[in-house]
Amino acid sequence: MLRTSCLLANAFLFLLLATSCLAAKPNVILMMTDDQGYGDLACHGNPVLKTPNLDKLYKQSVHLTDFHVDPTCSPTRSALMSGCYAHRVNVSHTIIGRNHLEKDVPTMADLFRNNGYKTALFGKWHLGANYPYRPIDRGFDEWLGHGDGGTGTAGDWWNNDRVNDHYFRNKEEQPVALAGYAPEVFYNRAMRFLREQTAAKKSQPFFLYLPTYVPHSPHSLPEKNWTTPFRNKVPTSTAYFFAAITRVDKKIGELLTTLDKLKLADNTIVIFMTDNGTSSGEKVFNAQMRGKKGSQYEGGHRVPCFVRWPDGGITGPRDVSQLAAHFDLLPTLIALCQLEKPANLKLDGVSLAPWLTGKKCDPKPRTLVVETQRTRPPKQWHKCSVMQGKWRLVDGKELYNIASDPSQKKNVAAQHPELVQELRDYYQKRYWPSVSANDQERARPIIGSPEQPTTWLVSENWTPQNPKSATCPWSQAAVLRGVRSAGSWPVEVAQEGDYTFEVRRWPRLADAPLDGIIPPKQKVDAWVNDQPVGNGFYGGGEAKALPVKQIRLTVGKTTKTLPVQPGQKEVTFTLPLKKGPSEVRATFLDANGEPLTDAYYVYVEKK
Repeated sequence: MLRTSCLLANAFLFLLLATSCLAAKPNVILMMTDDQGYGDLACHGNPVLKTPNLDKLYKQSVHLTDFHVDPTCSPTRSALMSGCYAHRVNVSHTIIGRNHLEKDVPTMADLFRNNGYKTALFGKWHLGANYPYRPIDRGFDEWLGHGDGGTGTAGDWWNNDRVNDHYFRNKEEQPVALAGYAPEVFYNRAMRFLREQTAAKKSQPFFLYLPTYVPHSPHSLPEKNWTTPFRNKVPTSTAYFFAAITRVDKKIGELLTTLDKLKLADNTIVIFMTDNGTSSGEKVFNAQMRGKKGSQYEGGHRVPCFVRWPDGGITGPRDVSQLAAHFDLLPTLIALCQLEKPANLKLDGVSLAPWLTGKKCDPKPRTLVVETQRTRPPKQWHKCSVMQGKWRLVDGKELYNIASDPSQKKNVAAQHPELVQELRDYYQKRYWPSVSANDQERARPIIGSPEQPTTWLVSENWTPQNPKSATCPWSQAAVLRGVRSAGSWPVEVAQEGDYTFEVRRWPRLADAPLDGIIPPKQKVDAWVNDQPVGNGFYGGGEAKALPVKQIRLTVGKTTKTLPVQPGQKEVTFTLPLKKGPSEVRATFLDANGEPLTDAYYVYVEKK
């Protein structure tokens, strides 16, 4: 009897401790801005920008001072979410289908949700817009954002300009209209999320991912006077860029104040970082670094990263100079939050928890690789940097010591041939065959799944017909101008049956004829470089009507052509499909049956 009572008491104690541990798990808020560089912060020395709230967070945080990401958007986001090199999870570009995070790879959100966290993403995903690549398919309970590629891209709501826009939400096909400036909409929703979590009075921790679309171009603002503090100090475009940063800084201050008011601040891990080097601020201040967004030099990929968690002893100001990268954050959070890992989780990153918490760490230097591949197939030594300590081997032939030469002006490869060979060997024998050599285009949105009744195929995710091409009509401006191009969509057919393919020049959301143009937007509520935003504003240009008289659709080995009547908005095909992989291509033809361009939008549904 006593033995039974003891066993029951121990079991109860174990359950109590387990419940207590779950309640004590830290919350996580991961904030990331788009195209803000290391030098685009007052606390890093920018002489023009004022970022008081980020400066305050800086003083309260541990700073990773040698922290690196990919030089462009989607690759960084894929590495952050997966804990792997971007090329390992088949993300090497921002368009042409090469921005889809491999579907079987567990994400950061998956891990948090599987460990009992409430998960939310308010902002930019850019890792796939159709099932099974959407945020809501990859571990997030909630999502609110623009088109996958961002504001003004072909897959966004037509005429979004970051002011009083339409937003995609969760799995809903019909976007929701929300008033306000886009970054502020996301931060306001985030603060509501925090209040909702607190009001629920549950012990459930949360993971909140806040990646804004700004200060990435187009630098649209609801009011020109937001740029007043920067007038006559920087070019107009940079003034808009800086103004967007200051507005995000303001909302970060409000978010942190909300954490304090809700008594969540002490047990919430707050991380601030950016997705690549600056796109517009390098001529004002670049912290002595060479290069900007897209560059293999330091200015393209070294970015700020601040981490704060008072209850975990991660406070500042304190610097950590250990070479680190975006894919280290997932294993770091696994360690800090004591998350159980799935069996199929593979990581290139390592936990930075010992460095963040101030424990004694192994001083052994790491070797990491950064590259920006937009070639097909990937090409060795193309725009890459092999990093070890303070050494940088660029493109396999230029060697720099950034401790003594932060601007990477003096190539010292001839003085250190053994080090050059060591870094070359690492890249060629360890990194390349394991990572980039295996990067293939495997992304296939699934059509005919009950998870997504209507699949929206958009030209920004074409596989170009020209195997050497690395671009496509990715913006609304390109669609507006009727850019001539050719591409197809790889898909996976979920189940055998009849499918409808609705082919359009314009998206359903724009509601315009195949052979006509979208009427110019009348209301102006945003400005770019002191000019009112117009129709198809991302890249500008005049609308061009296409004389579409026929449409040819090819799915797999089946081809069918149908006529187009004047004023017709869409042509719908019905085809029987077998389960498995296939390719979809639709082409606009003139009266003589000659190609004008491939179609920009196709909607697919199972009958």
